[in-house]
Amino acid sequence: MPHRPLVVVTDAVAEPGAETKVLDGVADLKLLQTDDEKVVAEGAADADVLLVFHTIKIGERTLARLTRCKGIVRCGVGYDNVDIHAAGAHGIVVCNVPDYGAEEVADHALMLLLATARRLLPAHQALRDGTWDTTLVFGAPRLRGRTLGLIGCGRIGTAMALRAKALGMRVVAYDPYRPDGLDKALGIERVYTLEELLPQAQFLSLHCPLTRETRHILNERTLALLPDGAYVVNTARGPCVDLPALANALDAGRVAAAALDVFENEPLDDERIRRHPRVLLTPHAAFYSAEGWIEMRTKGALEGRRLLLGEAVRNPVNLHCLVNPRAVIPRLSPPEA
Repeated sequence: MPHRPLVVVTDAVAEPGAETKVLDGVADLKLLQTDDEKVVAEGAADADVLLVFHTIKIGERTLARLTRCKGIVRCGVGYDNVDIHAAGAHGIVVCNVPDYGAEEVADHALMLLLATARRLLPAHQALRDGTWDTTLVFGAPRLRGRTLGLIGCGRIGTAMALRAKALGMRVVAYDPYRPDGLDKALGIERVYTLEELLPQAQFLSLHCPLTRETRHILNERTLALLPDGAYVVNTARGPCVDLPALANALDAGRVAAAALDVFENEPLDDERIRRHPRVLLTPHAAFYSAEGWIEMRTKGALEGRRLLLGEAVRNPVNLHCLVNPRAVIPRLSPPEA
């Protein structure tokens, strides 16, 4: 009998409704519901495709056992939990779903910016406690005319730029990997070094992937380049911000407030940040909406379907280190117009 393809969903999914709609008749589905890589190494050994979410790490010890696997789809934007170089060495293409949550993350980042600038939580808590104190919002800045600096201007950074422009903010972006002309298309300004961006960023929002370059991109040195009283928002990746350095900048008054959705260690274990009165926290939830969750799973399953049917994948992230690929990869695209 011919082999029936197997798609293994490693984590996050307890019921395969969205995946079944896409893969029914094409492959069998297996849900591992684990964040233990040992379980994946054993339970996914026969997988043709892995659908991976964010609570599991996939490294060499698992990849070496995936002898049939054509590709791994990270059902989400970030893929730092998959060793893409080790996967590439085994001929396994790694893909992501880069566009499912652009609206949600940008909305969330804007919410965090507005909540910190407008002193939302202190005002709310004071009323809860029976206090009526208008002075709690004294010092809140007018947003129109203020400068929002963006580190990263891909899909989500672009969405954030457009939202901030609607508020009348001046938007300046730093992203060395985006093509020339992006700033003109969006009607924003562009700089080419962090040292140019940070001194003018009264508000700073991170929208970059986690790479060697961006790990602790905000640290003691770079935070000191911000203007006094700056606001920092991070909905990108936790390790992009050195939390002890941020706590120091908050205590010194160089940073007026910070709003964080992501952290170097999750769940958050930094007590200085957890209890700081000028830090607003959410639990890595910016990605989510009911519609976005289904879209992410559906698009991840569709990429898996393409892998199984021998069609070119749409969103590979490890072509630069992919050797003897087991899947069909896309042709190089022409330059952007």
